[in-house]
Amino acid sequence: MGISSLDTSAVVKRYVSETGSAWINVLCDPASGNSLHIARITAVEVVSALARRHRKGDIDQASFDTLVARFQLDFRTQYEVVEIGPALVDEAMRFATTHALRGYDAVQLAALSSVQATLSKKQLPLPTLVAADQDLLAAAIAEGFTVDDPNNH
Repeated sequence: MGISSLDTSAVVKRYVSETGSAWINVLCDPASGNSLHIARITAVEVVSALARRHRKGDIDQASFDTLVARFQLDFRTQYEVVEIGPALVDEAMRFATTHALRGYDAVQLAALSSVQATLSKKQLPLPTLVAADQDLLAAAIAEGFTVDDPNNH
């Protein structure tokens, strides 16, 4: 069993076939026993990414509806959701300043930091950030976090 914090670029691979999707599907398989953490804002980002692909014609209406419904079910039942509160926003602003990250990437890194702090207090294994966003991965590495890029699998 592993503990992963997934950003949007990783989560989308679970619902749309692209490089790294097979690996993400194994990681996210409920039978794996892995603990999957995502920031609450990831829900909006995933649905937005699917909607953009639908608008571009990459996903037809029926597939879009199915994928959104599947994600919403997984969101409620499979992901540990990290809430976005004032302390997390403050940490995200610090990460945005330190690493020149885009806003939601800074929130993703702050969510990872929050998960790690919680697990550390409980003396549990620390999470791995799973992301395909190179800027986010570089910032996480600079902050001392463990990372994995699904595009490498």
